[in-house]
Amino acid sequence: MTRNYITEENRISLQDENWNILAEIDFEKMDEKTYNISRTFVDDSLRGQGIGSELVEKAITYLTWKWYKVSATCSYAKKTVK
Repeated sequence: MTRNYITEENRISLQDENWNILAEIDFEKMDEKTYNISRTFVDDSLRGQGIGSELVEKAITYLTWKWYKVSATCSYAKKTVK
C-alpha cells in the first residue's frame, strides 16, 4: 500500500481524503544545526502497521538530507534516534 505523506516545515503527516490527520510526527528547530522530534501520533485505526516507524525514518531522512542533526524528546522516536 502506498501512503502519501505530506512534508511540511515542522511535521510530516498522513491524512485521509477529508484532510483529517491519521498520523503525524512533529519536529522543531532547536538551534542552527539541530532539530528535535517532539511528538509522534498514529490513530488507533492504523496502529500495528509500522506507520510510527515510517514517520520517524522519514523525519530523520528529511532532516539529515538538509544537513541537520536530529535529537528526540518523543519517547517513541528516542528508540531510533541515537
